[in-house]
Amino acid sequence: MPRSSFANKHRLLATGAAATWLCSVLLAAALPATPLRAAEATAAAAVASQQTATGHTFSPPEGFVLKSEGRLSLMTAPEGDATLAIADLAEAKDADSAVAQAWALFRPGFKRSLRLATPRPPRHGWEEQRVYDYETSPNERLVLQAMARRAGSRWVVLMLEGSEATVEKRGSPINQTFSSLRPQGYQRESFAGRKPLPLTPERIATLKAFLAQGMKALGVPGVGFSLIDGNKVVFEGGLGVRAMGSTKPVDADTVFMAASNTKAMTTALLAQAVDAGRLRWDQPAAQAFPGFKLADPGVTQQVLIKHLVCACTGMPRQDLEWLFGEVKAPASSTFDQLSLMKPTSQFGEVFQYSNLMVAAGGYIAASAFAPGQDVGSAYDRLMRDKLFGPLGMKNTTFDFAQALRGNHAEPHGDDLMGRTRPARMDLNYTVVPARPAGAVWTSPRDFSRYVLMELGQGRTPEGQILISEPNWRARYAPQVMVGEDIHYGMGLMIDRQQGITVVRHGGDMLGFHSDMFWLPDFGIGGTILTNSDSGVLLRGPFLRKLLEIVFEGKPEADERLRLAALNRHAEAKRARELLTLPVPKASMEALNAGYVSKELGPIQVGKKAGKLDFRFQHWHSEVALRKAEDGTQSFVTIDPGIGGIEFVLGAAKPGVGARAAAPLILRDAQHEYEFAPACGRWKQDDSGAWTAAACGR
Repeated sequence: MPRSSFANKHRLLATGAAATWLCSVLLAAALPATPLRAAEATAAAAVASQQTATGHTFSPPEGFVLKSEGRLSLMTAPEGDATLAIADLAEAKDADSAVAQAWALFRPGFKRSLRLATPRPPRHGWEEQRVYDYETSPNERLVLQAMARRAGSRWVVLMLEGSEATVEKRGSPINQTFSSLRPQGYQRESFAGRKPLPLTPERIATLKAFLAQGMKALGVPGVGFSLIDGNKVVFEGGLGVRAMGSTKPVDADTVFMAASNTKAMTTALLAQAVDAGRLRWDQPAAQAFPGFKLADPGVTQQVLIKHLVCACTGMPRQDLEWLFGEVKAPASSTFDQLSLMKPTSQFGEVFQYSNLMVAAGGYIAASAFAPGQDVGSAYDRLMRDKLFGPLGMKNTTFDFAQALRGNHAEPHGDDLMGRTRPARMDLNYTVVPARPAGAVWTSPRDFSRYVLMELGQGRTPEGQILISEPNWRARYAPQVMVGEDIHYGMGLMIDRQQGITVVRHGGDMLGFHSDMFWLPDFGIGGTILTNSDSGVLLRGPFLRKLLEIVFEGKPEADERLRLAALNRHAEAKRARELLTLPVPKASMEALNAGYVSKELGPIQVGKKAGKLDFRFQHWHSEVALRKAEDGTQSFVTIDPGIGGIEFVLGAAKPGVGARAAAPLILRDAQHEYEFAPACGRWKQDDSGAWTAAACGR
């Protein structure tokens, strides 16, 4: 589950902390990428590089229609409801002035209220950068942002206006344009041809001090991490404490949720199944496991084993259905959920991250090794016996009870004032039915053993072959573009932005954020595990600091970390200003005691001691009121770690008696769920849909 999947979903992806998940690129490998159709490939090549009016260079988003109008470069998405504009300005006295000029060119008469303006660190030849977020109503489902960049005395402004659905599914090509825009004549930094410096004790101490500084600035209680040099672990341990208020230190054996880092481990099991002749990468998934199907039969037939873990099938992020689901549901429920889901983009067209597709991949691998057995228990056993055991990952597990009994970190999140506070574990249990996508617990010591296997091309640190070299390499094949010089393989991101190959993946669940990375050409790697939502802001700067140290790169990491902490506080302050707490009595009284969504289940509304609480099947949160400028009212969760889930009060519907019944609407970028007012007992029918009696009937 990605950070901030509910609140502020559509930040400019190439800027700030949101860019930390964008991290991979082309590596020579055994399998080809999913091919573009010939016409698409020709069109993409034709617009590979463009120039603004004064010679700044950029790559337009693939598939977008490009048009130039004087100092404006306009790029429109195929759907027609999203436009990325670049304004190349003759002069401006500052960022605010530049942005005002740019909107006047792009949208004359633009009068949106500014939500927040925040700085970004200098990068890629830009000496100053500033991001502008604008107020929109939830019902608009609109992304509206600008970014001013300065090189010398010249300003350029990028503006993004589009529907949430299109911006999410086409986020990667949009991000490619943001990251590729560079000042005229600028040559980006490259480490190609450089010999890395060794990670001596002094350089390790510098990295430790950097992390300690970042933890203090961001309010992260504890961090576990490891460093690898020359294909050997040179550090594994921790900083800080396992939980706020505790004196128990984080050490090399403290376990954290590693969340989506599970995906790469799952692809290792798939590779072992291919090695054993139980599966083929190019085998139809439905042939290997007849229970696999999607709502679109045509797409079902297209999905091969390798596509289950490629984020390239057009299947969207559709996480709410498992986040609100039954934590004790069997692993087979993954296939039930997938059978109702449809793609929202063409096969192989854009990067769209699907947790349930990866979960299906893990369970299909388990079924290949243990046909006829429960796929959940088989997956757990096979991961232990075929991966964790041989690698010596003694404390790595999918068993939450086992993890929480021992040396473990506790989750933390931000409260309404942006301060770090203990968070509950209950929401994290919802990933258990889909655990091949994100439920693993591991420690710095164990995590580094896994990275050593990747650096060893499928061998354990002791030389035992776990995965054949061809099938280890197949997982690195670029399947879909994520950003400029960044591609997604099979559960791995491959990044060549600096002229060298960096392979990595991140992991995010409530209160836990982690990263693993390695440089396969140099025997260098590392891991980081954090126990706070603000820990996500450490990941990118940590890797950047390491690259700066070993390749003597430009000093950027410290400023990135400083601004990340500054912006965290600014964003929290503004978010609090938009909310009303306590919720006014009239708004409380407008709510029914209960609601039910046929897809997501029930909500119980608690009203006690002036507080409003929404309770779902397995987790709950206090909520605050938000009133948009157009009068739309919504109720927003505010508990640490769960903040930002927004339930919009819908239009009232005629009911029986004097009172009209208004539903609550919950949305992700591409889907909408209605919670209807309900009375009495709710239940699930045989299809899994939730029902309850309507109030007043």
